[in-house]
Amino acid sequence: KLNASEAFDKIVDMAWRTGDPGIVFIDRINKDNPTPQLGEIESTNPCGEQPLLPYESCNLGSINLARMLKSSNGKFEIDYPRLARTVKSAVRFLDNVIDVNKFPLPQIEDMTRKSRKIGLGVMGFADMLLMLGIPYNSEEALKIGTEVMRFVHDEADKASAGLAEERGVFPAFPGSIYDVPGGPKMRNASCTTIAPTGTLSIIAGCSSGIEPLFALSYTRNILDGAQMVEVTPYFEQVARDGGFYSDELMKQLAEGAKLHDMEGIPDEIKRVFVTAHEITPEWHVKMQAAFQKSTDNAVSKTVNFPQEATREDIANVYNMAYEEGLKGITIYRDRSRDSQVLTTGKGKEEKAFKLTPRQRPTETRGAITKVSTGCGSLYITVAYDDKGIFEVFATLGKAGGCASAQLEATCRLITLALRSGLDAASVVKQLKGIRCPSIAWENGKSVLSCADAIAGVLEKHIGADSGHGVDTVKNLDAALKGEDSGHGVDAVKNLAGQCPDCGNLLVYQEGCYICPSCGYTKC
Repeated sequence: KLNASEAFDKIVDMAWRTGDPGIVFIDRINKDNPTPQLGEIESTNPCGEQPLLPYESCNLGSINLARMLKSSNGKFEIDYPRLARTVKSAVRFLDNVIDVNKFPLPQIEDMTRKSRKIGLGVMGFADMLLMLGIPYNSEEALKIGTEVMRFVHDEADKASAGLAEERGVFPAFPGSIYDVPGGPKMRNASCTTIAPTGTLSIIAGCSSGIEPLFALSYTRNILDGAQMVEVTPYFEQVARDGGFYSDELMKQLAEGAKLHDMEGIPDEIKRVFVTAHEITPEWHVKMQAAFQKSTDNAVSKTVNFPQEATREDIANVYNMAYEEGLKGITIYRDRSRDSQVLTTGKGKEEKAFKLTPRQRPTETRGAITKVSTGCGSLYITVAYDDKGIFEVFATLGKAGGCASAQLEATCRLITLALRSGLDAASVVKQLKGIRCPSIAWENGKSVLSCADAIAGVLEKHIGADSGHGVDTVKNLDAALKGEDSGHGVDAVKNLAGQCPDCGNLLVYQEGCYICPSCGYTKC
């Protein structure tokens, strides 16, 4: 049986190292499965917001909450009538998508049309809070999040019920959680989801999903390593209106400075304009829980940790996520991956690492080993400098053309790796076991390919290599003399390998290789 404690510790450790894996509470997900008669939910999509049965498909949409505000007496407030109209239109739109969509597989079409699941969610929540003058990490923000999502959920259910009267219930309605006396008639088995909106929010010009602002000014890594500098539009507007905007301020913020550490910024601005890394992980979890209460499916959200966070910090958040009723959770510790989509600042200055292969001396010493392969005799030269194994050459009998060219390319790459500091054992690990259609047998040992032969010879040299070139040659003679290297010239017997034409296994009969599948023969 799986040791739950050990498994949890491994999950925490890997999440601390890389941000993966996230956690899904599958029992809680199945408790809310709207169509249990169709089967049990086994997993979610990678982002975790849409648990689905096999062959069901995502059909998601997001409302920009920053556009659901109205100005009254110089202050913003939520425009609930407009939000209600938008939800109603969005539910109808997503339901229409199911009917007009062309599905790639009949199984996907069948399951999608049976349950007609849609996932209406929100984005721009952080922008909404900023415009309302409410800091993300506050009880007031939790209250707004709870109320807004409850409203969206209720209006979505009303819209789906209206479509059921107009178009009929979803085909899998009998046996669903709605199929009870007095239960609502629904067009869609589920209506609400909080999906990630990274790209969508860029197009819409708003904050992503229910995430807080990553930064007020930041660098976005896009395709091919290119970078794009962005400033949060509303913050820029407030800064200009408040008279504290400057290019220098935006530059400092983009380089990682915190607004609350800057001079000349009003305290109220510092209080409201908090960013993801200024918000403790506990507030991230609380906000996700606030939205999960009124979401049919699940909520995609990342809990941001500072770089110095510990494994214990991550374990505590995972436990808190379960206690708060979440269906899943994802964490990310800053700079725990080589490349992340959004970054602020340059971090600590690090000296650029440049790999310089060591120079080849005029003279080297080494040994030549003859190996019989399925393609003929292979002569392998392993040479040393004063630091150890240095380069490899190989010649394949009288062969020319493609085989010799590939062999030369292999040896050049091996030599480059060795000269660049890679240990020979790592090279052996990569080459050993590679097989080609023609396999040879020498003194009880198989030679699967030219690459495998080079690996075998290198292994012998590793055993003789003390790490010092001169001593190594002396050791090498003692190590190889008097004992068969396994690559001698006696008792060569070809074994059956893979057919070069069809890939099936060859049979060695009557001195020839024969492929029973396609008729290939080689004698």
